[in-house]
Amino acid sequence: MTPATTRPRLNQFQQAALSLFWFGTNAHWAAILLTTLPKQAFLIGGDAVKGQTLGTVLLAGAFVSMVVAPVFGALSDRIVTPFGRRKPWIVIGAVMNIAGLYGLANFARTGDLSSLPLFILAFMWVEFWNNVATAPYSALIPDIVPKEQRGSAAGWYGLMTILGNFVGGASALLFTRQGETDLNAIYTFVGVILLLGMLSTIFLVREPRVAAPTTRLNWGALARSMFDPFHSHDFRWVFWTRMLMVMGAFTVQEFLQFFMRDQVRVFNLFGARVAENPESAVSFFILALLGGALLSSLAGGILSDRFGRKAMVYISSAFQAAVPFLFIFISSFDFVVAMGIVFGLGYGAYQSVDWALASDVLPSADDYAKDMGIWHVSFTLPQVLATPIAGFLLDNFQVVGKNIGQANLGYTVIFLLATLYFVFGTVLVRRIRKVR
Repeated sequence: MTPATTRPRLNQFQQAALSLFWFGTNAHWAAILLTTLPKQAFLIGGDAVKGQTLGTVLLAGAFVSMVVAPVFGALSDRIVTPFGRRKPWIVIGAVMNIAGLYGLANFARTGDLSSLPLFILAFMWVEFWNNVATAPYSALIPDIVPKEQRGSAAGWYGLMTILGNFVGGASALLFTRQGETDLNAIYTFVGVILLLGMLSTIFLVREPRVAAPTTRLNWGALARSMFDPFHSHDFRWVFWTRMLMVMGAFTVQEFLQFFMRDQVRVFNLFGARVAENPESAVSFFILALLGGALLSSLAGGILSDRFGRKAMVYISSAFQAAVPFLFIFISSFDFVVAMGIVFGLGYGAYQSVDWALASDVLPSADDYAKDMGIWHVSFTLPQVLATPIAGFLLDNFQVVGKNIGQANLGYTVIFLLATLYFVFGTVLVRRIRKVR
């Protein structure tokens, strides 16, 4: 591996090109997690169990992701091909991921819970191959970028995350006609974007050449090594704090469409109706969020190089924590969209510094992809935990609320829970020692 001290500095174009696949990946997941998956969970399970149906789908997919990301990250650390260590996995994973979108588009049947298992299998397929691609891809920043530029490169990563989410989040608006959202068109759209993002990174990024490992791959040692990063105090705390922040985000974002359907209901901005259905209404929140995030994403990474990672985490996390708490009291569409901007300011800055913070505490220069894959579990484990928990709480407290005259008690409960996740994820950052 090229030592960190001899890595050449990258210009802004090279840093942007490094993050293009992340743009495609985030457009892909924003459209699925915010629009198509909640809509299909509602169609399959009906109103009474929509939260638990959604939680079940995400639980299965996220479990696959937790296993796959570290394993294929580790394989990309150890297998060197004529085309590089990371790029072959990115190509194979992206192509197979795109093939799985056909299943997601066609396996769900309205009002038919018997179609759920096949739909879940399609989602697990997409999660599997997406992680085959993204776990090795995650190691390209620490592979290529000098340490003194990681904040700037992470800013581009954050910016591409925001832009990808912007495009994916707007898909419901782009493909809604006469009050109905065309889910098949959305799946085709994000498949094309993922393919273009993959091709751009493959052809524009030069992966450093490394020597093939001289020792054979030992699967037992590999399995044991999955726990090695947690021996590092700072890695451990970066992992857990990020996990709490993501749990807060998933407790909010996965249920926004249901929140729009059940509580907001009227989608007027400044007195004019702007959305025809809950899916389109979510797009307005996401667009507002991403507008705020664009203002803070690139600046956040650069400022964290100068003033420290922790300060940016504290500020950005406080913005995010405030939003679900305020949703408990005010749910007019004007207010919800305005809060999208506030959440976006925090989200963009946090995304920018998050990657740099993880890169700073990776314990081994020889296992970047494996360790980044393990760190990525802090993104997927919350889906296993947060979404099923919130789905169960939502469905059951909605029933309780209707019986006691509080029709939207379920949303009060899950938004309060999200606020607590954000608060603890912020406070515990002080436990990280070696990053200022």
